Amino acid sequence: MPILWKTQGLIGVALIDRPERRNALDAALCDELRDCLIKNPDLGAVVIGSTGDRSFCAGADLGQRSQDAGGLEHGGGDTFRPAFEALLDEIVTYPTPVIAAINGTALGAGMQLAVACDLRVVSDNAVFGIPAARLGVVISAANTQRLMRVVGSAATRDILLTARTLNIDEAERCGLVQRRASNALEAATALAIEVAALAPLSVRSNKYAIGIIESTNQLNPKAITALKEREAEAFSSEDLREGLAAFSEKRVPKFRGF
Repeated sequence: MPILWKTQGLIGVALIDRPERRNALDAALCDELRDCLIKNPDLGAVVIGSTGDRSFCAGADLGQRSQDAGGLEHGGGDTFRPAFEALLDEIVTYPTPVIAAINGTALGAGMQLAVACDLRVVSDNAVFGIPAARLGVVISAANTQRLMRVVGSAATRDILLTARTLNIDEAERCGLVQRRASNALEAATALAIEVAALAPLSVRSNKYAIGIIESTNQLNPKAITALKEREAEAFSSEDLREGLAAFSEKRVPKFRGF
């Protein structure tokens, strides 16, 4: 199985396991990873990483992409992109934070996968880039927009128009990196455990609000109503009472999500 999936308490960990292909993605792998998220909607956080320490994901499996039945080599459509875009949409709309654990290179679709995640924990040997212009590929408008939200328009131009790669320091300066660690997977897993211990109603509502604002640059009446309902649910929840009691008693709160 190219995706190693396990749950640890309130978190899920998905590892891309194709070291012989530098953990490159194909349509089937995208579908498998998306399936893991769809079938586990109630987790407190999810980590997406890879096996080994050389490559988080080297991008799309170009050889496989061109040879798939109906694929580019056979004069058909692109079988990879629909599966890849559906995976990224699932990550973006997943109810709780999805954290990328980036050991090694994140190139092309690998960098786009990392950008779609809520947070990125990165090892010092990480390298980022989208060399689409070296291949004659145009990345989707949705992925261009996501990249601009994370790094800004100037850095997006630098990355896409020159097809350059960024080292860890450059990536951190432009906002790609939220945490640095010698072992990104271990650090990302520890961060996921911390996040999953927070009040679920708060975390889910905050991710929802951020997503709405990022996608529209404003809150429409429907979104405002939905957020007010979430706020009311949180203010009347047992978790709020538990949080206040724990603060008063100087202890760690035990949230239950209601």
